[in-house]
Amino acid sequence: MRLIGDNVEQGIYSFQQAMKIADEQNLDLVEIAPTANPPVCRVIDYQKFLYAQKKKQKEAKANQKKQEVKEIRFGPQTDDHDYNFKLKHAQEFLKEGNKVKAYVFFRGRSIVFKEQGELLLARFAADLEEFGKADNVPTLEGKRMIMFVSPKSQK
Repeated sequence: MRLIGDNVEQGIYSFQQAMKIADEQNLDLVEIAPTANPPVCRVIDYQKFLYAQKKKQKEAKANQKKQEVKEIRFGPQTDDHDYNFKLKHAQEFLKEGNKVKAYVFFRGRSIVFKEQGELLLARFAADLEEFGKADNVPTLEGKRMIMFVSPKSQK
């Protein structure tokens, strides 16, 4: 087997010789590339190696961006000023890489204005076309008409 590592003369050794070298240094013999010809082994402190690997994984996980779902609520007769205010918030959410859940909440008898809710959400999706893409058409679930908008990929 080919032996590599710190404080080790690289070369091809028998298994017994490699184990002896590792034992002399109070380290472990770890097989790195078993399919190579001859197989490659490294003399390292295996516990330290595992600790470093775990630490790298933890750092990578901490650096990941977690995508949140931000909600924006409309009424069926939402005024232009309120609409524009909520549209700006949705644009900011999408720029940050978050999903937006937009819904029209029908209260009492306002459920008869379903068409207004659909038009409002369609207009909302069209205005956000530059920042994100609507995942689905508006659907009515109970007293809510819901639509999701996903951010465009930032490459």
